[in-house]
Order: sequence, then structure tokens, then C-alpha cells
Amino acid sequence: MVNWLPGAEFGKSARLSLAIAGVLLCALPMAWAQANVSLATAPSDAGQPRKSKERALSDRFPDKPSLPPSLTIPVEPIGFTAPSPDYLGARISQASLDFLSDDRLLFTFRVPGLIRREQGASDGNERQIRAVVVSLPEGKVESEALWTVHDRVRYLWMLKDGHFLLRDRESLQEGDAKLELKPLLQFPGTLLWLELDPAEQFMVTNSREPATTETKPGQVPSPDSAKANVAVDGEEPGEKKDLVLRILHRESGRVMLVSRVPATVHLPINSDGYLESLRGTGQQWLINLNYFSGGSKILGRVNSSCSPAFDFVSQRELLVTACDGEGGRKLVAMDTDGHRIWEDSTSAVAIWPLLVMGHDGSRLAEETLAISHAVNAYQPIDREDVKGQLVRVFDAANGKVALEAPVSPALDAGGNVAISPSGRRVAVLNAGAIEVFDLPAPQPLEEPKRNQTGR
Repeated sequence: MVNWLPGAEFGKSARLSLAIAGVLLCALPMAWAQANVSLATAPSDAGQPRKSKERALSDRFPDKPSLPPSLTIPVEPIGFTAPSPDYLGARISQASLDFLSDDRLLFTFRVPGLIRREQGASDGNERQIRAVVVSLPEGKVESEALWTVHDRVRYLWMLKDGHFLLRDRESLQEGDAKLELKPLLQFPGTLLWLELDPAEQFMVTNSREPATTETKPGQVPSPDSAKANVAVDGEEPGEKKDLVLRILHRESGRVMLVSRVPATVHLPINSDGYLESLRGTGQQWLINLNYFSGGSKILGRVNSSCSPAFDFVSQRELLVTACDGEGGRKLVAMDTDGHRIWEDSTSAVAIWPLLVMGHDGSRLAEETLAISHAVNAYQPIDREDVKGQLVRVFDAANGKVALEAPVSPALDAGGNVAISPSGRRVAVLNAGAIEVFDLPAPQPLEEPKRNQTGR
């Protein structure tokens, strides 16, 4: 059941199909570890099929970046110490690295040590996070703060205006370059995850809210099914799903959609609508764009042995990550007219991919663990099989690799690479320092070609 609140702006057809939209977040690492695919012919209204633009990325793990860094800022004086290798595989968020502007970095990281817990605290997941704002090129600390968070997953999301969102328990706060925080949203239950559309108008949230949870004044509304004795899709009468999916206006906090779901959902959206995969025959999947105003459009087809993952790079460009069943993986970039822009393939020795999108949509980064052999049921991996973690920065318009660099320590939950607002700078956490790279101006994405009908 999808509950639409008064004033909702989304169309009827979008409401009906949202129940089957999304990819389970917990399934992504397992699916991506399999890896690879090929994109089939685009739909007829998206133009004629184009010549393949697939490129195979090298298996070689580099011992140094493909470009020399322009700046190197040691992190030990700031207080950062590398986490124990024992954490590898636990997917715990240990740090975050972001650009507030092209000449200012926000670096946050876990501070090791004991935490004084108040009486009654029992979850044992409290962590202290140190946050510092570092100016470039001096490397001077301009602001610093100490936060306490209460779980081990991602806690910070950067915004394109120099602000950021900090998640902890039921609260979402907004911070600025001075690390001053102000309350933004309060949820009836624990906020587990959030994501934003490229324009940052909307926010998708997943939260844990048992059916017995009562919404208090000042909190975002809960589904009607939490208050009434009605069944939700996939539930038996009397059963209630504890996880709640919402789409909200970020600035106003107005809830546009609220629904109970069986698991946390990755719902890629832009300002027009959201993406979903529809199962076809065999390994074929349809990529469907559902418009918030109503109606939908098939953008293309993809062959994948796992449920493909979708992410918006910008308002007009999306990235498909899919599997071939042999351990390889492909990144397929398309525009919202269904045209394939570029396609890069990786082998089975690059696993656990994580994506970082530049705020202007001109560049994106993928980081993977480089391992010594393909992973399957007969060949699992242990710590000795991991060569290290690799970052590749792509130009979004053509898929060209603008930078390739190793990062150390390997942080399998991410947080060790950042792209500046202009797309001209990239920062990585490597070998006891933040390395900053100056890149050429990225090529802009081509404007779509329209036919005589204007489509």
C-alpha cells in the first residue's frame, strides 16, 4: 500500500507502480560482486541503435595515481588514524571526505577510544566523530567539532551549496562550513538511510517505525497503515512492516509519498520521476522511468544476471550497473531519452563497487576492492586476497577515465573520495594524507537530438 498525503503532486500511474520500484540496499553488494552486462537496443522512440562504445577497464592495480597530486595534506596532525584491517568486510562507515567548495574540504572520521555512556544506554554502537574544515591550499583547519552518532553506517551527506546533512537516530540536522548544526527533520523512528535527486529538491528516506509508533507533533507523518487496522501489500492481516519509505521536499520537509516496505529501498529519482526495473524474459530487464506527473517511459533494456542498479548522475544522465553472471560488471551510461552514451566493463577481480557523483553531474567516481582472483562459491576471499582499494574518476559525458588512484586504508563503506563542485578537483584519502588532484575541465554532456516531432 502506498499512502499519498494531501497536496501530493505525483501522478496516478506513478502511485500504482511504485510498489514494485527500487532495489534492496542490502542486496546491492552481493549482486555487484557477481558483475557485468550488455545493453540491448534502445526503445524505438529513442533513435536508432548506436555502435558499441564498450571499453574494458584494466585489471592492473596501480602502485601510484595516474596523475601527480597538486596538494598533499597529512592527516595525522588532524587526528586521523587508520582503522584496523579487521574492519574490512564489515562495511562500517569510518570516515567521510567532501568538498564544501573548490578550496575547502570537510573531513570527518571516527575517533578511537572509550565513550562515556549514560545510564540506560544499551545498544553499544555510540561513536565519536571528529569533523574538521580544511582550507586549500594551506591545509589549515578553519573549524572543528566533535559529534556523537549511534550506529555504524553512513552519517553525512554533502549538499551542493556548501551545507551538509547529518543523520543520527531519529533526527536529521543541517550543517554549514562553520560546523554549526540546526535541526531539519525529526522522524517517528530511527532514520536508516537517505538519498537525494541531482537537483536536491527531493529526498528519499528509509526509517524503522513499528506499527505501534506514535507520531508526535513536529515529526514527519507516518503511513496511515501504522494507525489503522489495514493490511499492507505482502502482509497477512494483523502483520505490520517496520520499515517506512518516504519522498519529501528537502527544504520544506513536506512529505509527498509515504509507504511501508519489506526492506530498505534504493529509489533513484530526478526532478521528473523515479526509475524502476521490470523483469523481462530470461536475463532481460526493462528500464522504466515513471513520471511524477503521471505516465511512464521505457528507456531501454539491459541483460543482467542480477537485478541491475540505477543511479542518476545528473538530471539527464543515469548510470546502470549490471552483472553477466561470470563475475564481471558493466557501467552503462544513458540519457533520459534512452540513448546509450558510454559503456565500461570491469573484470571479476574488482568487487564491492561504490559510486560518488559530482554535484554538477560532470564527473563521477567508482571505487572497488582489487582482489587476486574471482569470487564464487568455491573461491571465497580473505584479507590476504585483497590487493587494495582503487578509485577511478570518469568524465560523465564520455566515460573517459580522468584519474585512477589507489587509496589506503581500504574503506569498504566509502567516504575516502570527493569531487569538487566544479568537477575540476578530486580528493582522496591515501597513505596518511589527503591528496588533491587538479583535473582538466570536463566535457559537457551533449544536448539531445530531437526529431521533427520535437521528441
